[in-house]
Amino acid sequence: MVTPVQAKIQLNQNDPVALKAWIKAEALALGFSDCVIAKPDAQAELPRFKEYLKRGYHGDMKFLEENLEKRADPTLLIPGTKSIICVRMDYLVETPKPRYVPLEPNAAIIARYARGRDYHKTMRGRLKTLSAKIREKVGDFEARPFADSAPVFEKSLAENAGMGWTGKHTLLIHKKSGSFFVLGELFTSLELPFDTPTTKHCGSCTACIDICPTQAIVEPYMLDARKCIAYLTIEYKGIIAEELRRGIGNRVFGCDDCQLICPWNSFAKKTSIEDFHPRHGLDQVSLLDLWQWDEATFLSCTEGSPIRRTGYQSFMRNIAIGLGNADFSPAIIQALEQTRELHDEIVQVHIDWAIAEQYSKN
Repeated sequence: MVTPVQAKIQLNQNDPVALKAWIKAEALALGFSDCVIAKPDAQAELPRFKEYLKRGYHGDMKFLEENLEKRADPTLLIPGTKSIICVRMDYLVETPKPRYVPLEPNAAIIARYARGRDYHKTMRGRLKTLSAKIREKVGDFEARPFADSAPVFEKSLAENAGMGWTGKHTLLIHKKSGSFFVLGELFTSLELPFDTPTTKHCGSCTACIDICPTQAIVEPYMLDARKCIAYLTIEYKGIIAEELRRGIGNRVFGCDDCQLICPWNSFAKKTSIEDFHPRHGLDQVSLLDLWQWDEATFLSCTEGSPIRRTGYQSFMRNIAIGLGNADFSPAIIQALEQTRELHDEIVQVHIDWAIAEQYSKN
């Protein structure tokens, strides 16, 4: 189906401006929420990132210490890159309530982007389709799609091309769409006109800093991942420090709090992409229901899901913390005690803590 925007664009292969307009129209037709053209240069991000690493805020994510030159200069990652097509996909299925609205404490909270299909696959698939469509029009050219899968300063590239600005929570914010979206890139050998940065609009607001349950946003635009619930429940595989466990609450995979409180997300758009719709009832599942999962159930229910990344034992560790933070319940204590020996030593540490927390509320 040809959209009205596509129909108006007269493609002249020798006219970079027309080609750029045509590519953007094709991207929107494929379901991307936005498309900008970035210069293959992210040098400006390097000083801030080096300071982030120097402070150790990346925790166990040692891979972030590697390939700094390639991150700053995309042409070192993919030689011949002359322009980068940056896209975003909105992922909200329904307009969320702000996090300060009391939630059922025995519900398991999973970050909204992770309730459906793994976006990395959806993103790469559509970028490949976009590449094929461009190739049909202009002939052969070099193109490589990325979706959080290589040493790329993707947020910096998108920001430099006007897709939004970096908020104080370190996520990208779009003035008319908020921040509930994921990013992807198509590195190309095409010579296209670059888009320009937009203005920043956080002003004096500190809502995201103030709401963070573990105070992980240590200063505006600087996040200590070692305290961040998203890092702790997804990337980190060890024993979570006791002083952070109560702050984690009932969040078992990721955290949306800094986005939910952001005023700009009153403009957040709902997704048109079916892959982001929740599967296996993960938008309304209880902690006790998840605690009953054995590893086979976990693998079955997380097939093609971002949740698979955390692994079964770490997922159960997260649920144990959630059960410890839940309202007092003899059923929770019984479930924890009966299944304690089924889990590894790291999970057992958190089970023991959860049982003690439960008894302290009686």
